[in-house]
Amino acid sequence: MPPDDGLVEIAICLGSSCFARGNSENLAIINTLIQSHGLKDSVRLTGRLCQDECKQGPNLTIGGDSQHGITTEKLRELLDQLGSPLGVDHGTI
Repeated sequence: MPPDDGLVEIAICLGSSCFARGNSENLAIINTLIQSHGLKDSVRLTGRLCQDECKQGPNLTIGGDSQHGITTEKLRELLDQLGSPLGVDHGTI
């Protein structure tokens, strides 16, 4: 269970399969979002070792919800949906 400190936790799989299949790019997108929108106090970004869901990867978790097959386009859609609660305008992600 994620800690209840008001932060949205994004946990990205850093296993070799997920990382090679797109999480290296996804990590860069998330880091850019956090920096460019000043979200260091709103988002906790963590890395995780392989969660044995490689066939469904690349995988990540946002706010405790597991997400699978995350392409950069799908990630941008998820982050855009998440944007309003974080105070980020839709379409700027």
